[in-house]
Amino acid sequence: MSKIPVWIDCDTGVDDAAALLTANQLDNVQIVGLSTVAGNVPLDKTTVNTLKICDLMKKDYPVYMGADRPWIRPYVDASDVHGNDGLGGAPLPAPSRKPENKKAWDALYEEAVRQDGELVLVAIGPLTNVATALTLHPDLKDYLKKILIMGGAAVGGNRTASAEFNIYVDPDAAQTVFRCGKQITMFGLDVTQKAYVTAEEMDRIAEKVTPVTTFFKESMAPRMPFYEDLGIVGVCLHDVCPMLYLKYPEIFELEEAGVYVETQAELTLGKTVTDLFSDHQFEKKNAMVALRVDREAFFRHFSDALQSY
Repeated sequence: MSKIPVWIDCDTGVDDAAALLTANQLDNVQIVGLSTVAGNVPLDKTTVNTLKICDLMKKDYPVYMGADRPWIRPYVDASDVHGNDGLGGAPLPAPSRKPENKKAWDALYEEAVRQDGELVLVAIGPLTNVATALTLHPDLKDYLKKILIMGGAAVGGNRTASAEFNIYVDPDAAQTVFRCGKQITMFGLDVTQKAYVTAEEMDRIAEKVTPVTTFFKESMAPRMPFYEDLGIVGVCLHDVCPMLYLKYPEIFELEEAGVYVETQAELTLGKTVTDLFSDHQFEKKNAMVALRVDREAFFRHFSDALQSY
């Protein structure tokens, strides 16, 4: 089987960790690089966490550090959700190695050129690294086969009433990515809040006792009250969505849309404005927006991935 070369840009918190663990077990995916960005927690912690997860997977994927702050705006994190360490306090040994010396945006560009148009970029954190790469290397978009992101929402938000966290952290970078000329496949809250695992399902995954399943339960279980307060019956695996799409696109429903990011207004800063539910339509349809997921199939494929370690 010919494998898809995939670069993952992440701000490794608890659901990023689950996404990396999932991607590593997809038999049609070859992870060729990982880059880290400040997001859920500061850059030094997202980098350490990414290296820890590589050790947990027994993989030596190259890890490159990127931006430690948004382009323009003050940095805000999500440690209230992911814990001060970003991994919900779940114990993992210190990483066995350090990140690579090259900056994330340069390493991404070089790998995209090397892959000659076949590289799929999956960004599951704020889009600062991706926007920087596209700005410093304007032809990068021509060397990428696809850009998949976890971020945004056609309706609502989680950081504010109108903005999802990854986009809100660096809306200026996000707008650059959505305007880059490459179609974006967007997995926002519309679908990711439907991609959850219940407490009972976490227990079922952990019935096969391995370092991976134990880590998953220990990192995720403390998040349950947060989601219960939102009226969601399980822990949302936001970042797992674009990973499973690489192998099982049929479990998602997407619609083509125009999507742009609000960077000026106060109340709607970071909102991904779409024309999905509007009489007015943008001239350009620059995105495919995931709106629905087969939740049972999602859990089955995710569970199979984690239990295959």
